[in-house]
Amino acid sequence: MIDRFNIAADILKLDESIRQRLQRPEKQIVVNFSIVLDNGKEQNFEGYRIIHNTALGPSKGGIRYDTAVNLEEVKALAAWMTWKSAVTGIPFGGAKGGIICDPSTHSKRELEKITRAYTKSLSDIFGPQKDVPAPDMGTGPDEMGWLMDEFSQLHGRIVHGVVTGKHLHAGGSLGRVEATGKGVSIITLLALEKLKLRPAGSTVAVQGFGNVGIHSALFLYEKGLKVLAVSDVSEALYNPDGINIPELILYYNLNNKSIKGYPNSVTIKHEELLLLEVDVLIPAAKEDVITRQNAHEVKAKIIVEGANGPVSSDADAILEANNVLVIPDILANAGGVTVSYFEWLQNTLVEKWGVNQVNRQLENILEKSFETVFRTVKKYNVSPRIASYILALQKVAETQSVKEVALTAENYKQN
Repeated sequence: MIDRFNIAADILKLDESIRQRLQRPEKQIVVNFSIVLDNGKEQNFEGYRIIHNTALGPSKGGIRYDTAVNLEEVKALAAWMTWKSAVTGIPFGGAKGGIICDPSTHSKRELEKITRAYTKSLSDIFGPQKDVPAPDMGTGPDEMGWLMDEFSQLHGRIVHGVVTGKHLHAGGSLGRVEATGKGVSIITLLALEKLKLRPAGSTVAVQGFGNVGIHSALFLYEKGLKVLAVSDVSEALYNPDGINIPELILYYNLNNKSIKGYPNSVTIKHEELLLLEVDVLIPAAKEDVITRQNAHEVKAKIIVEGANGPVSSDADAILEANNVLVIPDILANAGGVTVSYFEWLQNTLVEKWGVNQVNRQLENILEKSFETVFRTVKKYNVSPRIASYILALQKVAETQSVKEVALTAENYKQN
């Protein structure tokens, strides 16, 4: 991320002090807390909350539960949230949080205790106008509901807007579960249109069959694209005639959330999926799957980044030289934070939107963002990735500068 940040900052000729401000988080909070496990023993946990930037509004970002959670990872993910919100024009800053734990080894009662203890430790950080968490790896609507309830108890009133990704009955939004995948599919269709390719009959490969991959594949299948390949951690599947995605989803749900053994396809190597001759490749699994080692072998016309950071910076120039259109993560997978904003807005306004309204608003925001990015591509003669960073940095830097001038003036008056 830093390499791309620096290229955009150089183009904008950002002042060094502003550049450093935007690279560093505003706050880094490390918390330690203990809970009593079901067996009566006490266990200590370490958690983090990084507030990267609040120039555009309250900070926004998920909380992950994983044994690999670390401070540097959380800092990077918080910055990603800042740029995603800025590119889409959402009035949020960026944040991220995490707890070092393996949720699969804890009972539901223990996970509730962990969530409530973490919330209590950060009760002065969270708030609808301050910092708004959301689900991430290892967390979901249950954890968000516990967080909201604990925060509400601490503040003596129900505060629905302190967190997003909640169950519908607790103030969640329709369309939130599928939002990131829906956003990826919207961006994919816009990218196809940019290259004058018709959706019907266009081919796609999807790496990753979690929430993002499933919904991306399903929405694109419904739009007439032929999904030639999908993969999860267990297996990579290929069918030259196209995979029936609704059928595969049914199989996945009945097969312990795994595509392994799905009959109407052949098995290929995971790395082969990335190099298939398709119109669209959607890496929706993990970071750095396309690097300088394999970028020259990529045959897709378009890469739409469903995951964060699936293309390493050392692959950018290779893909660009080979005329591969890469739609970057901070635009491609921003559907999740966009519908999180809708949930927060509904909570704030005490409203309830129908799913059609949510989807219309999502399409509207992403289409406008896509158009703005490509106007910036033309203006600066850069890739869509660098154009996205230029837009985000410019917006945050200008707002940051105005706020700092106002703060300086206020301090001067007081003195």
